[in-house]
Amino acid sequence: MAVKIRLKRLGAKKSPFYRVVVADSRSPRDGRFIEGLGSYNPQADPPEIKIDAEKAKKWIANGAQPTETVRSILKKSGAID
Repeated sequence: MAVKIRLKRLGAKKSPFYRVVVADSRSPRDGRFIEGLGSYNPQADPPEIKIDAEKAKKWIANGAQPTETVRSILKKSGAID
């Protein structure tokens, strides 16, 4: 089973809000997930990032692959190098 750290889209039309989640790569974008790691709000100025760094490091150590967007969000928040 391939596990990904990716974004789950929430919020109204043209007003996105994202949750950073750990999910099976076969599940749909807004479908079932294993664990939530935090949130990302690109609408705020500057964008608001809330990530549980310990959980993120634990999942990456266990083999979860972050998407490119999530990787950049984790770097900005300081969760990974």
